[in-house]
Amino acid sequence: MSDDKPRVITRRDLLRGAGAVAAAAVPGALVPGNAVAGAEVSQAPATGAPAALETLTAQEADLLDLIATRLIPSDALGPGAREAKVVRYIDRALGGALAGSRDAYRSGLAAFDRYCRMSRGKAFGELTPIDRDSVLIDVETGAATGSGAGFTGSSAQFFTMVLNHTRQGMFGDPYYGGNANFVGWDLIGYPGVRTQVTAADQQALERNQLKPNHRSAYDTEMFNKATASADRGGEPHAD
Repeated sequence: MSDDKPRVITRRDLLRGAGAVAAAAVPGALVPGNAVAGAEVSQAPATGAPAALETLTAQEADLLDLIATRLIPSDALGPGAREAKVVRYIDRALGGALAGSRDAYRSGLAAFDRYCRMSRGKAFGELTPIDRDSVLIDVETGAATGSGAGFTGSSAQFFTMVLNHTRQGMFGDPYYGGNANFVGWDLIGYPGVRTQVTAADQQALERNQLKPNHRSAYDTEMFNKATASADRGGEPHAD
């Protein structure tokens, strides 16, 4: 990375490949060829993280919400991470499929908070949008490593983990707690789960005229919520 031009985190950067995330999460996936449109990020006003938490503490969830909201903000293109309830997805997943990352979140969020206070003199939520991006760039590039904040390994590892899970919560199947009201799929033009794709569907997709059906994979006969729950290591149940 060149030092003479500061990096700008853009929505195009963070949505690149999002169609593949959505496709990997569901069967019979259709992904439009022009799914991603670019725009500079804007900062949504901070609000509280979800009230009902399963794994994260309220303080951790608040900070994670601010980070995710800066990574995928609400802007002229549509809703962002907060509206998609990305933190709800991560919170639930840390009690299940992502349980192995719980300690990394605990230590990483604490180190992130310390780095903000040490390097900028304020908590992340008190910083200007420009300073928030600056902190995230430090963490992403590994510049925050060795600062005394206490990142385990490289700070870049923590950034990559949060970014990947933010994308999952934004664009994955809504059954898992994120992509609320299908806002992530609508954002990238993903038309939804179809177990059968007709020639007419394919033609409509290529003309960007295939209407989204707003269905979870587990609304189909191929999969059901009881099976999904069992696959995640829990007792089968429908909710």
